[in-house]
Order: sequence, then C-alpha cells, then structure tokens
Amino acid sequence: MTEPFKNSFNTEIIKGMGEHFLSAWPEFDCAGFVETATHRLDTLELKARSNQITEAMVRYLPDDFERSCEIILATLTPDDDGDISGITVTSDGIAGWAIMPMAHYAGLHGANHLELAMNLLKELTKRFTSEFGIRFLLLEKQEETLEILSQWTNDKSRHVRRLISEGTRPRLPWAMQLSAFVKDPAPLLPLLEALKDDPEEYVRRSVANNLNDIAKDHPERVAEIAEHWLVGANRSREKLVRHACRTLIKQGHQRTLQALGYGEPKIKLNHLNVLTPTVDFGQTLIFELSLTSMSHEAQPLIIDYIIHHQKANGEMTPKVFKWKNMTLHPEKMITVQKKHAIKKVTTRVYYPGEHRIEIMVNGVSQTVADFELLM
Repeated sequence: MTEPFKNSFNTEIIKGMGEHFLSAWPEFDCAGFVETATHRLDTLELKARSNQITEAMVRYLPDDFERSCEIILATLTPDDDGDISGITVTSDGIAGWAIMPMAHYAGLHGANHLELAMNLLKELTKRFTSEFGIRFLLLEKQEETLEILSQWTNDKSRHVRRLISEGTRPRLPWAMQLSAFVKDPAPLLPLLEALKDDPEEYVRRSVANNLNDIAKDHPERVAEIAEHWLVGANRSREKLVRHACRTLIKQGHQRTLQALGYGEPKIKLNHLNVLTPTVDFGQTLIFELSLTSMSHEAQPLIIDYIIHHQKANGEMTPKVFKWKNMTLHPEKMITVQKKHAIKKVTTRVYYPGEHRIEIMVNGVSQTVADFELLM
C-alpha cells in the first residue's frame, strides 16, 4: 500500500530536526520541541503537520530572529545543487520536506528582517523549496522582496532561480493566493522575461506555470506575451510558451491559438458518429470523427472534445478534454475514433439523462451529438 502523503512529516523526521537544532544550539529543548511538534500527529493532514512543526520552532528557538537564522542555517545539509527530490533529514543535516515548516517560519517572522529572511529562504530552497514561505514576504513587503528576487535571476543555483518564478505564482496550488498579482501581474513580468531562456528546463517550466496562472485572469496579456516570445524562438522557448498557454489552448482562445500557428481550420466535416448512443454508468462512450482538408497547404490542427454533462437541475455543464494534435495535409481525409470512460470520479457527480458531445478544432466548434447516460 502506498504511504500516505502526510507521512512526509513523521516522528522520525521531527526527531532528526530536533537533534540538529540541539547540535547547533546546546540550550535547545529537544524533548519539548519533539513533544510539541508530534502532538496528535496521526490526526493531522500534511499542511497541519507542517504548521505544528513551525509553531514548535517558534516556541523553542530563540525570540531573536537573527540568532534563530544562524541556528537554522547551521542545521542544513551541505549544498551540492543536485537533485532535491527524495532527500530527507539525515546525519548530514536537514533537507527535504522538513524544509517546508522552516520556510514557513522564515516567511512568518522575517518581514522586519527582510535581508536575513530572504537569505535564509535562499538557502532553504536549495534543499527542498521555499515557494510557500516566501509568499508571506511578498504579501507584507512586495516591492522590496521583488527587488531582491530580481537580483537572483542570474544566481548560479537553479533552485534559487526556480524560486523566483514558482514563489511568485499568483495561484500556486496548496498556497495562499497572491491577490495583488492576480489583479495585476505586471510586477512579475520582468522576472519571467529574465528567466524565459534559462538553461534549465526545470526553471523554464516554472516560468510557464507562472504564466499559466496569469492566463486564468489575464488571457489577452498572456496571448500578447506568447506572440512576443515566439518571434525568433528556439525549440526550448516554443515548448515553454506552449506549456504556459495550455489553459488558453484548452479554452480555444483564438489569439493564443493563432500565435501558436493554429489558424481557422479549413476543413469539411464528414461525420460525427456516436457509436454508443446509450452508455451505462461505468462503461465507455465511443465516437468517431471524420474530416477532410479543404486547404491547399498542410494545416496544424488541435482537435478537442467537450462533454456537456447533465446537472441535477436539468441544465448542462461543459468539460473540455484533449484529444489530438496533428497536421492535416492538403485535401486529405482522416477518420479517428475515441473512447471516453464514464465512471466515478471525485471531481464530478453524474446524473442520468441526455448528455452532449461537441467537437472543437482549433478552438472552433464543428458539430454536436447527443447520447444518453443510464444509471
């Protein structure tokens, strides 16, 4: 059986943290720290466990933030700028998931000691990530924090450079939103511009994720960035832009699709056949699409489909699904078939009755067909 994710924080790791704190500061109450940090640990989920460890740090480390920073820095595993996946607390020092509550501590209590806190977060991110902790400083001292981040865009550590783009994501999963950047992402754009051609895909992918966050609130702004960045772009930047625009592509945002080379499709719809007009819940919807090119040139196509699900009140709600990316050659015909499982998922409640499938090509609706779901 797979180990529960929340067990990334367990008693062994917490004891290891306490032992390293004690080694760095002989006055540290290791037993008290461990008792507080592990209190009813088995009843807590991952974020609650991290928060409880942070609270134990606040209680047992010195009130002097500068002194606490010195202690924390002394406990860290040596930095080799290597792969940080799978690492954890060892005899060499603290790393891995244990960094999360430490970064939380730095963010919560470092606003009045910004340079110290940022330096600590910089070192912490090399051993796991500081993308959650740094958000407290972005909320309290946005301008000053962004200025320091701008100085890090050429840092030798790829983990530090990734922190710039990942920590500033307006809608970072698991983290509090940065509402100022949700409203106006302009302060982030110089940082993303500086990192767009980073030598590490690890960093470039984070830049793309940041832009994808921005696209959810400012689609035209991201479409404009895509147009600009694709001029003279190499393959790496093209890949970044495509990943950054994945939400807009799925939504069929026309300006974005055109920037990526997907113009209005010149095609003839031959048929959309629903091969399973009635589907029992837990079984598979099967449908077939046939298209013919009406262009004298090869044309790139993104073929998606939308399932319009029946709701309890009889209305329908759409959900877009990716299908095919392809090049359709002049006057050629294609026939493709798709199987779509209709089964229990945690993100949707199904209701019996009429449902609808809609075919989208380069963001343009082509045709619809109905099927019935039996439950």
